[in-house]
Amino acid sequence: MTAREKHITAHHLLLNLDEVKIVWHQRRWEELAAVVEYAQEDVPVILSKTDPHLYQLLRNAVTEFNLRGYDNFNLTAIKALAQQASRSAETERVAA
Repeated sequence: MTAREKHITAHHLLLNLDEVKIVWHQRRWEELAAVVEYAQEDVPVILSKTDPHLYQLLRNAVTEFNLRGYDNFNLTAIKALAQQASRSAETERVAA
C-alpha cells in the first residue's frame, strides 16, 4: 500500500468508524495499521490552516476512535500481521 493509499484509507475509516470493526474481523491488517498509525500521529496541524473543516472532522473522528477503545490496538503487532499476510499472499501467488 502506498503512502497515499494509507492516507486515504485512514481518512475513510476515521470518517466511517463502524467499518473499523469490519476491517478488523476481515483481517485486513494493512488497512487497520494505516488508521491506527494515523490516529496515533494525530491530524496534521497544518490542515487547520489549509482545510479547517476537514481538520475539525478528522480531529473529532480521532477523538471518537480513541473513545471507542481503538487506541488500544498494538500498531507493532498489526504491522507484523500485515507483513505476514503479505508474505503468505506472495507465496501463494508464486506457487500458483
